Amino acid sequence: MTEDQGAPATMSNGEDNMPQVAMIAQYVKDLSFENPNAPMIYQAPEQPKIDVQFNIGTNPIGDDVHEVALKIEVTATMGDVTGYAVELLYAGLFGIRNVPDEHLAPFLLAEAPRLLFPFARRVVSDAIRDGNFAPLLLEPIDFGALYMAQVEQQSELANAQPAGEA
Repeated sequence: MTEDQGAPATMSNGEDNMPQVAMIAQYVKDLSFENPNAPMIYQAPEQPKIDVQFNIGTNPIGDDVHEVALKIEVTATMGDVTGYAVELLYAGLFGIRNVPDEHLAPFLLAEAPRLLFPFARRVVSDAIRDGNFAPLLLEPIDFGALYMAQVEQQSELANAQPAGEA
């Protein structure tokens, strides 16, 4: 018999040192829907003005496990009256092993939120629809571009400090 030349070589010391990333779980951590002006709001003649805010947080949970939380806040107003307010904290647990430190932040702040966003968007849309409002389908977000802009802004701030200050 001949050896399979396409098979990867096994490690002689038995160590698994290849980078590995896996989503362990995703879940709604906190959800709030407020309809403070019902039932009058359903008779409002104008379309609501929608304001959407996002925030991303990370938290190391244990060895090789990180929680990434995507916070989405949506407020609909009609004039000076609030139609509805939704706050969602949607999180995921990620197992991350053998990933270099310089690649950890880009994964946790760009790639992980990209993986969580479609599910969080559905939860927000369903909550709004269940409140008897037109479902809101949030536009896709380029978390990678947002992360790069944040890194660039931090770099500019660091370079703007006068010499001798740190």
